[in-house]
Amino acid sequence: MHEAQLDTLTPAQLRELTARLLSEVRYKQATIDKLTHENAVLKRMKFAASSEVFQGDQRSLLEDAVDEDLEAVQSELQQLASKPAVPARQTPKRQALPAELPRREFRHEPDSTRCACGCQMKRIGEDVAEKLDYAPGVFTVERHIRGKWACAQCERLVQAPVEAHVIDKGIPTAGLLAQVLVAKYADHQPLYRQEGIYARSGVTLPRSTLAAWVGACGVQSQPLVDALKAEMLSHQVLHADETPVAMLDPGAGKTHRAYLWSYCTGQFEDSRIVVYDFAESRAGKHAMEFLGHPGESAWRGALVCDDYSGYKALLAKGVTEVGCMAHARRKFYELWANHRSEIAEQALSHFGQLYEIEREARDASPEQRLQTRQAQAKPVVDALHRWLALHRQKVPDGSATAKAIDYSLKRWVALTRYVDDAMLPIDNNWVENRIRPVALGRSNWLFAGSLRAGKRAAAVMSLIQSAKLNGVEPWAYLKDVLTRLPTQPASRVAELLPHRWIQPT
Repeated sequence: MHEAQLDTLTPAQLRELTARLLSEVRYKQATIDKLTHENAVLKRMKFAASSEVFQGDQRSLLEDAVDEDLEAVQSELQQLASKPAVPARQTPKRQALPAELPRREFRHEPDSTRCACGCQMKRIGEDVAEKLDYAPGVFTVERHIRGKWACAQCERLVQAPVEAHVIDKGIPTAGLLAQVLVAKYADHQPLYRQEGIYARSGVTLPRSTLAAWVGACGVQSQPLVDALKAEMLSHQVLHADETPVAMLDPGAGKTHRAYLWSYCTGQFEDSRIVVYDFAESRAGKHAMEFLGHPGESAWRGALVCDDYSGYKALLAKGVTEVGCMAHARRKFYELWANHRSEIAEQALSHFGQLYEIEREARDASPEQRLQTRQAQAKPVVDALHRWLALHRQKVPDGSATAKAIDYSLKRWVALTRYVDDAMLPIDNNWVENRIRPVALGRSNWLFAGSLRAGKRAAAVMSLIQSAKLNGVEPWAYLKDVLTRLPTQPASRVAELLPHRWIQPT
C-alpha cells in the first residue's frame, strides 16, 4: 500500500491494517524460528556420533536424506528472509568439468550495444560459465559466454543478464536435475549409487552435492505440487489407499513404520492425477487433514477406498463411501484357495460375471456404461445379494465363510453404488496400481528421522507418477518444468501440471 493510500484510511482501518501486519510478522518470525531450530537439529543429526549406529546402505541413505533436508531448510529460510541468507557451511571449491566432455557454446549479448549517451560500445571481454547438462545416457557441457560491452565516453558497462535457474550459480542444468530426481524417485537409485554411476562416466558428483540439489528442487517444486493437489480436489470422485514404508529413526538407531498415502482422480476422469502424502502413521487424521478439515473448504465427494477404519471420520462428515468389490471378492478367493470351499467357488462365479460385464462397459461412454450396468450388472448384483443372505443363514457364526459373507453384506450399499453412477468404478484397483511403484522402491529409500524427507519424496513422486499416468515422459517433463519454474508467475503455475503440459517443440 502506498503512503498516499494510507492517508485516506480511517483510524479504525489503520488499526485493522496494523493488527494484520503484526500478525503476518509474528507468523513469519515463528516460521523462521521453527526452521532455524530444525536446521540445528539436522546439523546435530549429521555430525553426532549417534548416527554411526547405522551401517552400510542405511547409513548412506540417512546421510543423503539429512543433506537434502539441510538444503531444503536453507532454501526456505532464504525465501523468508528479506535479504539472501548467508550459507551455513563453507562451499567447497568447485572442480573443473572434465575436458573430454562434448561442449556446446551459447553466446549471450545485450539487445543493444549503443550507450544511452549515443556512443557505440566496445566489447572489452567476456564471462564464461560452464554448466553440466544431461540427456539420457550422455553428459555434455554448456558454455555460456556473456560478452562485456563498455562505453568509453561515460564508462557504462553492459552485459546480457544471467537467466534464472532452480540452482542459482550452480553447475547443473535442468536436464541434469531432472535426471537425478527421476533416477531417485522413479528408478529407485539412491544418491550414493548415483554417485558411483556418474563417476563411471568420468563425472565427479559427490552425494552431498546431489543431496543439496534434491533438497532445493523439492522446495522449488512445492507450489506446483500444491496446485496439483488443488486440481485433484476439484474432482468429485477420488481413490485412496495407503502403504507402509520404513522410516529411519536416528535417535533410536533403527527404523519404524510410516505410511505413504495415495490419492488419485477416478479412472473415468479426463484429468489423471495422483498425489502422495507421507505421514508418520496410519491414523485417520492424516486422511482428514489431506482432504480438508471439517468446514466449507473440506472436500465432499465420492471416495473409493477399502474398509480401513481411518476413512470413517471422513464418511461421517459427508464424504460418500464407494466400496471395493475386489476386496469383497478376495475374501472368498482366500477361502477357496485355502479350503476349496464350494460356497466360495459359487461366490467367485457371481463376482466373475460382474467383472466380465464391467470389462465390456469400461471403455464405453458414461451414458452407455450406465445403461450396461443397469441392464446387465444390476440383475447379477441383486441375485448375488439374495444368494449371500440365504447362505449366511446356513453357516455358523464365527466361521471363515460367515466372515467372508458378512464383509460383503455389511458394505453392500457402498459396494454396489457403482451400478447407479457411471463415473464410479467397481473397485479400488486404480489407486492400488498407483501405489505399486512405492512397493518396488521400498528398500531403496528409507527416510530420515523427520517428515521432511518423506514429504519431499511424496511431492516429487506425485509429479513423476502423474506425468506417467498421462503418457508423459518424466525426464522430459521435469527438465522443462525446472527450466520454467523460476520465472513462471504464481498465477500461471497450473499451466505446468502434467495433464496440461505440452512438450516444447
